[in-house]
Amino acid sequence: MYGEIFHNVGHELSRPEVMDFFATLVARVMPKSYFQAWYEVKVTADFFKNFGGDNPRFNAGGMHVSGDHAGQESKGYRWPYGPVALVAPFNFPIEIPGLQLGGALLMGNKPTVKAASTVSVVMEQLIRLMIHCGMPPEDVDLIHCGGRTMGDLIDSGVFRVTQFTGSSVTAEDLALNTRGKVRLEDAGFDWKILGPDVEDVDYVAWQSDQDAYACSGQKCSAQSICFIHENWQKAGFVEKIAKIASERKLEDLSIGPVLSHTTEEILAHKDKLLAIPGAYLAFGGNELKNHKTPAKYGMVEPTAVFVPLKEILKPENFDACMTEIFGPFQVLTSYNDESLELVLEACERIPHHLTAAVVSNNPRFSNKVLGRTVNGTTYAGLRARTTGAPQNHWFGPAGDPRGAGIGSPYAIQLVWSCHREIIHDTGDIPEGWKRLPPS
Repeated sequence: MYGEIFHNVGHELSRPEVMDFFATLVARVMPKSYFQAWYEVKVTADFFKNFGGDNPRFNAGGMHVSGDHAGQESKGYRWPYGPVALVAPFNFPIEIPGLQLGGALLMGNKPTVKAASTVSVVMEQLIRLMIHCGMPPEDVDLIHCGGRTMGDLIDSGVFRVTQFTGSSVTAEDLALNTRGKVRLEDAGFDWKILGPDVEDVDYVAWQSDQDAYACSGQKCSAQSICFIHENWQKAGFVEKIAKIASERKLEDLSIGPVLSHTTEEILAHKDKLLAIPGAYLAFGGNELKNHKTPAKYGMVEPTAVFVPLKEILKPENFDACMTEIFGPFQVLTSYNDESLELVLEACERIPHHLTAAVVSNNPRFSNKVLGRTVNGTTYAGLRARTTGAPQNHWFGPAGDPRGAGIGSPYAIQLVWSCHREIIHDTGDIPEGWKRLPPS
């Protein structure tokens, strides 16, 4: 059934007027450029297309193993949990809850969906579209509420698993309150390493600007720190990314309101880093001009603070330098061939391992870095990025058994089903069998 429904949803979402409706709706509740909002809708449409037809059935495929005597066979099933909860953040109002909802449904669960209350109108409209495309209304429960109310519902124990995307603090609370029955895609302080081989500087600078400042930096995969090989510094990388970032403007929402930090909080963090010996402001660092945004939202220029690598690694500085600011803010630092080990030490000490990028076409350099790091979604090569959660590959953290993935067949199986083994034993009793003594 869901193969046909998802086929219809993917087709409907791909109609230009429907894509425009959802892109505009997304941008109204989560300020981002039209293209960023439109592409989020496109990814969601492509996901539903991927799982049309027989693919829900294929995705739930299990395995079998022959028994140790005639008539015995064990079958391993991907088994739905049943009642499940899905808690989604504000920054991707359709893509994150839409893809996770699709995964929960196609594996046979009954999900309760709680989107961030500020953006939940988007999921309401998507669910209405899914009902229009044939989904039985009773298959999904949608709840509009605040976090505390949803927390009370989860704490009541009605859900067998809760999939949560959002802050690490809330994630840890959920893990404790549910006694571990969670799948988490929480915070990511995401790093990028520019290797020693310098090519296509303009492209790499453009991609780094996109990684750090698209959606005003409000992506769990946003570039939070960039380790720049001295060869890239000499090639003018920092100056190029500064120029690109300066072209972002409020009028088209290529830079805009930060929903989870105030301007004062972001600038205070900037000043805290600038107090570290050797640190300096690479670019930005000011409040946006000519805006009328309420004070509870952050309105700052795309900002980068350079901090010397050895200072970053000092215990008194490390936590501050590796604090995620969910906005247009990143840390820059530099290294050379002799100090690569310090870079790898920093990457290992970062507590969350979501996305990363190794920008190098040098296989020996890339292999060394990839072999010493753990981030769950790592891009490697000259075109490597930290952002990008499309529907065509796994997106999620590594190094945590509670980690949740999104988008791919394996991610759906991991998050939304468990393993059940059924052993069929229907063979003949051996001729002449006699009861054995109790043992």
